[in-house]
Amino acid sequence: MIIIGVILGSIGGYAYYYFVGCASGSCAITSNPINSTAYGALMGGLLFSSIFDGGSKKETE
Repeated sequence: MIIIGVILGSIGGYAYYYFVGCASGSCAITSNPINSTAYGALMGGLLFSSIFDGGSKKETE
């Protein structure tokens, strides 16, 4: 599931760069497509790993 999150996050990161971006070049993440894609992939992977953890949590009584 994490791979799906990374793929969707990278697509979202690039889409954010393409449609919103930073024209002046002073933005650290959104001024470069590689940075925004990598950041989106990281955030997508983290989000999907936190939502779909695979039931690894054990319940305590």
